[in-house]
Amino acid sequence: MTNSDDAALPVSATTERRVRWVSLAGRPLASLVAGDLVEARARSGLDLPGFFVSEQARRLWRDRFDQVTADPASAPWVARAAVSEPDGAVVGYAGYHGPPNEDGMVEIGYTVVPEARRRGYARAMLRSLLVRAAEEPDVHVVRVTISPDNAASLATIRGFGFVEMGEHVDEELGLGIIHEVPAGRVLGI
Repeated sequence: MTNSDDAALPVSATTERRVRWVSLAGRPLASLVAGDLVEARARSGLDLPGFFVSEQARRLWRDRFDQVTADPASAPWVARAAVSEPDGAVVGYAGYHGPPNEDGMVEIGYTVVPEARRRGYARAMLRSLLVRAAEEPDVHVVRVTISPDNAASLATIRGFGFVEMGEHVDEELGLGIIHEVPAGRVLGI
């Protein structure tokens, strides 16, 4: 995005942000995998930022496309655009790595586009993901894995009750610290 696009985003980080989710499953996801931003915008009905076709994002879209192709029931859990309310700017993407496993655990992931960072959107996305998890009867635990070098994400989860549970090494991403929280914590249940 250009600097003029940045002006459309709210500047104050003191305001509690809100996001709504728009699924990218189906044709928007296929367009993102192909790196076709124009088609992805048309298919999703959103003004998706260029970051959605960055190499980082396209790796995720390929993984999620393969996942949804193999297991269509996972589609409601993955690949969503985060849209700021009430202004309607696309500020990131997030979702769960899939439906809850046999132990009732879901893992979340979220990314804020560079031009919207440090404005409270990661916190709003995290809160929204936790609320949805708490509302799902089959979800008991929410997990997030964060690089020990990602101070911003570590600060974002602070205050939500996440507890460090161990480490995981990913071939592409390297070392990640696993954090978990009971699913009902954000709703006080």
